Amino acid sequence: MSYQANTAPYSRRALLSLAWQAAGSLAAAGLLTACGFELRKPPELVFSTLYTNIAEASVFGQLLKRNLKTINNLEIITDTREIERAQVILELNQEAQEKVVLSKSSTGTVREYVLRYRVRFRLRTRDGYELIPDTELVQEREISFNETAALSKESEEQLLYKDMRSDLVQQLIRRLAAVRQL
Repeated sequence: MSYQANTAPYSRRALLSLAWQAAGSLAAAGLLTACGFELRKPPELVFSTLYTNIAEASVFGQLLKRNLKTINNLEIITDTREIERAQVILELNQEAQEKVVLSKSSTGTVREYVLRYRVRFRLRTRDGYELIPDTELVQEREISFNETAALSKESEEQLLYKDMRSDLVQQLIRRLAAVRQL
C-alpha cells in the first residue's frame, strides 16, 4: 500500500477556511461602516439667549457656563439689567455636595461613605412659562475609607466630586436641548 502525501502548499479545506474568514472580515467591515457612528455634536437649542443667576464663585456654575459657551450662537447673559434680552431664564436653585456615612466597622470607625452632588434648577421664559419645572439632578458615588491613607482618600474624594459635577453639567445641557419650543 502506498501512501501519497499532499504536496500542494494548501489543502482544499484550508483554502475554503481562508475564503470564509475573508468573507467574514469583509462583512464585518461593511457593517462597521454602515453603523452610523459619528462624533458627538454640540446640542441644538431652540433659544439663542439665556439668562442665568449662577453665582460667580460656584465651580459647577463656571463649568456649566464654559460648556454652554461652546454651543453655537448661544449668548449667556448674567447681568440682571440685561434680563429683558434673554429668551429663557435658567435658575439654579440649589447646589450641594454631601458626604454621608455608609458603613462602620465593629469598632465604630468609618469604612465607607456615600458622596452626593445635588443640583436643582428650572428653566422658564421671560413671561414665566415653565419649560422645565423645578428639577433635581443627583449623582452618587461610594468611596471606601482608611485612616492610614487619609490624604489619598481625600484626593480621590475631590476627583469623584469633579466627575459628578461634570456628569451633572452634561445632564443639564441635555435637558436644555430637549426643550423643543418656547
